[in-house]
Amino acid sequence: MHPILALVLRRLALGALSLWAVSLLIFAGTEILPGDVAEAMLGQSATPEAVAAIRRELGLDRPAWERYLDWLVGLLQGDLGTSYANRMPVAELVGERLANTLFLAGVAAAVAVPLAVGLGIAAVRWRESVLDRLLSAMTLSAISMPEFFIGYALIYLFAVTWPLAPPIATVYPGMDLAARLKVVVLPVAALALVTVAHMMRMTRAAILNVMESPYIETAELKGLARSRIVLRHALPNALSPIINVIVINLAYLVVGVVVVEVVFVYPGLGQLMVDAVAKRDVPLVQACGMIFAATYILLNLTADVLAILTNPRLLHPR
Repeated sequence: MHPILALVLRRLALGALSLWAVSLLIFAGTEILPGDVAEAMLGQSATPEAVAAIRRELGLDRPAWERYLDWLVGLLQGDLGTSYANRMPVAELVGERLANTLFLAGVAAAVAVPLAVGLGIAAVRWRESVLDRLLSAMTLSAISMPEFFIGYALIYLFAVTWPLAPPIATVYPGMDLAARLKVVVLPVAALALVTVAHMMRMTRAAILNVMESPYIETAELKGLARSRIVLRHALPNALSPIINVIVINLAYLVVGVVVVEVVFVYPGLGQLMVDAVAKRDVPLVQACGMIFAATYILLNLTADVLAILTNPRLLHPR
């Protein structure tokens, strides 16, 4: 068996085990939430008979382990369950919202990845210059600020002070691409600021680590231009850690988008999960949690495979 195929199969097995552990944590977390789901759905004026009836209807009167096994079997069969709030299949509710989240994350990635790699290369090319120091200060500031603060600051600056973009990112089915791009300018900027800062610093660090190699010193002694040394000799050998940090940040764009979606009232999967928590819609919360976990695990697997393709030495122990 090819070593990379063996690696993929091994990581898929570990990913499946991790998803099973996550499913246990998600189910246990929804079980220990304070209050009663049936009472929350019916309100404070509900009679004990009505509460008992809704518990029987939803299967909440069954043991927790039995409900967990039914839920797990349904997941394996592609059945995400039925929403408590509107009695619709969870898959229908999640589908459109997941597409919106992937669109937002995709646009943010298309902006952040080239910008971060380009700035990282520029910081190495003009190391210790004013540009390098300025980029370091700006990226440290961006990393230090939480996403909700960046989001509200962008709304204040570019939607209130200078009304250049809408403060609320409202999208709907059938909306054309140009209109979608216009309304997601601010949430994309909020996501890009954080991810660009992290990816840029890691790109700079990875290339600088390679720049200390003996063959780079040889290239410098030969009189090669610094730009050529960075782009043609250092960058290819620094791709492995750069790819890792890029894919990890892509996972963050999908999984960590919850705060940004809430700030800009964007109808994505994160906003859906927050609304489901407020309504005690347990099947919807569980489905969103599993989707986020599966996305993170798959992207980590992708990072491992791409890193090995760019640096086959990672397949062999040192």
